[in-house]
This record gives sequence, C-alpha cells and structure tokens, in this order.
Amino acid sequence: MNIAKESAPAARALPRRLRQIGIVALLLALTVVAIGIVSRVHNDSVSRSKSEADAIPSVNLVEPGHDDAHQDLVLPGDVKAYYDAPIYARVSGYLKMWYVDIGTQVKAGQLLAEIDSPELDQQLLQARADLATAEAKERLATITNKRWKDMLTSNSVSKQEADEKNGDYEAKAADTAAARANMERLLALASFKRILAPFDGVVTERKTDIGALINAGSGSGPELFRVADTHKLRVYVQVPQAYARQISKGMTAQLHLPEEPGRSYPATVVATSDAISEISRTLLVQLEADNARGELTAGSYADVRFDLPAIAGVMQLPVSALLFREHGLKVATLGPDNRVLLKSIQLGRDLGTRVEVMSGLSPSDHVIDSPPDWLAQGDSVRTAQPPPAAAKASGGKIVAKADVPAS
Repeated sequence: MNIAKESAPAARALPRRLRQIGIVALLLALTVVAIGIVSRVHNDSVSRSKSEADAIPSVNLVEPGHDDAHQDLVLPGDVKAYYDAPIYARVSGYLKMWYVDIGTQVKAGQLLAEIDSPELDQQLLQARADLATAEAKERLATITNKRWKDMLTSNSVSKQEADEKNGDYEAKAADTAAARANMERLLALASFKRILAPFDGVVTERKTDIGALINAGSGSGPELFRVADTHKLRVYVQVPQAYARQISKGMTAQLHLPEEPGRSYPATVVATSDAISEISRTLLVQLEADNARGELTAGSYADVRFDLPAIAGVMQLPVSALLFREHGLKVATLGPDNRVLLKSIQLGRDLGTRVEVMSGLSPSDHVIDSPPDWLAQGDSVRTAQPPPAAAKASGGKIVAKADVPAS
C-alpha cells in the first residue's frame, strides 16, 4: 500500500522532466538556427559590400601640366648639294676623249671632255669663206661708191646712178656683217666641243664614253656628266602646318644620320616657301649645313631636329588619358563625391606620348589616366595614394596611382 503511494508521484515527475528536457533541446535548436541565420545574413552583407567595393574601379589621376621646356620636333629631310648641275652637250658629234671620272674634284673651267664634230668644222670653214667673199665684194663696192661720188661733183654721172652705187655699197657692208656674225656664232658653238666644269665641285656621274654618239641639247639623251658643289649642303624639310609659325629664318637645327647614331651636325634655316602646300598641308623649309670637311653626303636622308619653344598657357596630358567617344574627344575627370565628370577638349599639337590641350580643361582638374572604355558620366571611382617614389607622368603630375581592373 505504501509502495503504491510512493510510485505515483514518481510517475508524475517523469513526464515533467521529459518536457523540461524537450523544451531545453528546442531552445538550443532554435538558438543554433538563429545563430546560423544571423551568420548567413552577416556573411551575405559582407560579401555584398565587398562586391560593391570591387565593382568600383581604382584609377590613376594626373593634373594637366604646363610644360615650359622646349619641345623637340623631328622631321625627315632631304640632303642636297649646294649646286648640282647636269652637263649636256651643245654640239652633236662623237666623244673624242673624257678626262675626269666620278669622284674627281674639279675647278671651274676645267676640261671634262672633248667632242669631235666634223660637220661643225666644215660649217665653220664655209662661214670663213663666205666672210672672205663678202669682204671682197664690200671692198669693191667701197671703191666704186667713192669713184661715183667724185664723178658726181663734176656732173659726169647722174645723182640717181651715184645713189645706186652707194646703196650697193651699204648692202655689201651688211652682207659682210651678216657673214661675220654667222662665223662668230659657229666659233662660239665650236667652243662647246670642249666640255668645261661650271663651278668648283666633284663629278658625281659620268654617263658617256669614248666614241659615244653625242646629241646636242638636254632633251636628246642623258647628261654627259653631273657636277655637284658640296662645300655646303641644302636640306629640305616639309614642316606640318601646326608647326609652321614656329619656324623662322635663322633658327638652328641638328641633323642626325641613320648611319652615324649619336652624332649630330648643325644646320641653319635660310628660307621657307612662305606658303602651305594644298596637297600635303606642309611648309617647305630650306636649311644650310656646312660641309667643309666632307662628312655629309649629298642625296642622303637625315632626321632634322628642331628645338621649338612651348606655347605659353597650353596644358599637356598623356595620350593615354584621352577618350574617343561618339560626340568627340573627351577626358574623364574626378568630380564631387568621387564621381566621373566627362569633359570635351580641343587638342593642339601631338607631341608623341603627350598632347597639347588648347581648351576644355583647367589646371586644377584631376584627369583620370588610362580610363576604362566603359567609364561613363557619374560613375563612382576610387583613388589610391601614390608610392613615395612616384614619378611625374608625361604631360602632368601624378596625384594618385593604382591599378585599374580590366572590364
């Protein structure tokens, strides 16, 4: 009896304990689930924030620079002799002898070659004979005219006959003058059988040989010789229109030959065409270079380097900062709240790795260097501080430097 009374409370306490254990287990399970949910939400938030941060590109910034240093302008030039003359024959015949070959230094008036011209020699002989005949007739007409004038004073002949004899004398004198002029013309022509150097220089070409048929004139065959004066050289350069106003007489330039790297030769601007070519939009510039030592060769190619002053007030940017868009050339600048602000610009000269900006920017603008092609107005960007040893960028000072992720 007592045993039954003691087991009844124990039986009632067992379900209560089980319920407590179940409640504790449920609370533990709910706590684990809550912790998992909170952790996942936190991780998602962190991941979302990181993704958003990674989506904002890091950019390099440059400030538009004022480059007051002189600019180098390098253009191709043609080096030519100071004087360069092709030597043609003035008489026809056969080459009798030549006395100089290519590379020979000659003086003005020096004999280069001789031409054998038998036909001209015969014409000269005939001209001399014609002159002798004309002179004989003139002497006879002179004597006859004098006699008839003497007889006219004594009325032995009529005045008409005296005038006729005087007219015949004047005609014979004119014939003599014509014959003498013809002979002198042939003598002058015969002097061209001797080919002479027109000035001091060097023979650069010889296009004839002994026995060759020579045709008179420059349009009947190649020149016999070519003589060049190379004590000075003329250098011709086509300067683009953008630089034409900066080239003036008296400017100095340096010639650089491809076969002599590291060496330069001075040259001076002596003339310009003073007109822009409608075909190439360039200004023809002529320079002179001293070649007393013969170190330069006529007909060669040279790079001509001009030292040009920078244009005052014009800013410069690296070429990598330019954006080529549908509505024209633009640059991306850093606006308020690190937002992109696109600006239209007008370019001046192209300096290779740099360009001159004529309008559209102010010196205080921070321009994004190497911007991604997809960068648009209002996009967010972020910048990083430059390293301590950061160098100046071409055309502007680096104010921030970091890598831009590929789009």
